[in-house]
Amino acid sequence: MRIATYNVEWFNALFDDDGNMLDDKGWSGRHDVRRTDQLAALGIVFTALNADAVMVIEAPDHNGRRATVAALENFASAFDLRARKAVMGFPNDTQQEIALLFDPDTMQAQHDPLGDPTGKKGHTDSPRFDGVFRIDLDIDATEDLVRFSKPPLELAVQTVSGRSLRMIGAHLKSKAPHGAHDRDEVMRIAIANRRKQLAQAIWLRQRVDELLARGDSLMVLGDLNDGPGLDEYENLFGRSSVEIVMGQDGQAELYDPHARRALQHGLGGTPTSARFYLGSENRYLQALLDYIMISDDMRALAPRWRIWHPFDDPVCWKTPELRDALVMASDHFPVSVDIGL
Repeated sequence: MRIATYNVEWFNALFDDDGNMLDDKGWSGRHDVRRTDQLAALGIVFTALNADAVMVIEAPDHNGRRATVAALENFASAFDLRARKAVMGFPNDTQQEIALLFDPDTMQAQHDPLGDPTGKKGHTDSPRFDGVFRIDLDIDATEDLVRFSKPPLELAVQTVSGRSLRMIGAHLKSKAPHGAHDRDEVMRIAIANRRKQLAQAIWLRQRVDELLARGDSLMVLGDLNDGPGLDEYENLFGRSSVEIVMGQDGQAELYDPHARRALQHGLGGTPTSARFYLGSENRYLQALLDYIMISDDMRALAPRWRIWHPFDDPVCWKTPELRDALVMASDHFPVSVDIGL
């Protein structure tokens, strides 16, 4: 089977309130990209992926007027995708949901959140992801209350071969220092936001420990917006969100070869899964942000990872239609794993 994760920039802007695609010449949420062009590019990318399941990060919005599942299933139908059934978990208020598109002929997936619901006071021990997590973020003997702006999607998955596994789709994000008026304030807000992101990673890792302790096969997929060497605050905290979620210091570890390579190579060449334009510097920045981490038992199933990078992957580079579509569709590129499920 092929399992993928894909962060689609401003997917929400490509649909109306009824979940119908806006296949027209209007501007998409992407800079200087028309809606019809982004939709066509996404159709090419999803068709080329031909995945049994795609964890869609920044999926279309879900609120009182819009429905994530309807939009994704309409998209899948328009492009005749195998992965044509959608499931989501707890909605959020960022217009960037987390949802799974999957092929119902090869698997079934349902939202299956673990942990106890919490009130405003929260809980310290692996609460449900739409709740509140209590943790002392700054060693001041006072617990802080942490919430996910985008609650991870917990899924129970059953494949046609009879294998059961758990999937967690995640989008951890440290907010930009909005409202800062000077350099010191930028630094203060940025450090506070990163501290909250690391707390979210600790919360997610608690759930990983819980699932691995009971013997579940597990995949954690998505955009962790963090990794070795990504920003100047990493040394301040000693470890990245990626390292926390993967596990360290005697914990049962999750495995992703791209993350492992990045952690080991330091300043050497590392894989990348996203490409952003920096207007202030008039150049592009590439980073490794997207991961598929698997539990140790799943490494025996001959997994083969791939980043669908338009310039680094030989097949993508040599296929002009796909290469151009990957650049047009999003600022992230899909990551997939082929695995014997």
